[in-house]
Amino acid sequence: MTPSTPARTAPTPTTLVNGEPYALADALPVAVLVARLVPAFAADRTARGIAVAVDDAVVPRSLWESTTVRPGARVEVVGAVQGG
Repeated sequence: MTPSTPARTAPTPTTLVNGEPYALADALPVAVLVARLVPAFAADRTARGIAVAVDDAVVPRSLWESTTVRPGARVEVVGAVQGG
């Protein structure tokens, strides 16, 4: 008997979100990614205090629906915090 070789599966494509790997098999709009990451945005689609950059370029909120995040992209999603 020959030992069987485990089947290899293709790795899931990823992007980096805030420096961490994030599974992203297909391209999607910035707005969808933000909705997945920020529950408050998903609930009411407001983005007060949230900024997004894709591959070091800030994406204006007015372009979140039309700007695509592709596997391999570097994304930063930041939120403003008050206090002092």
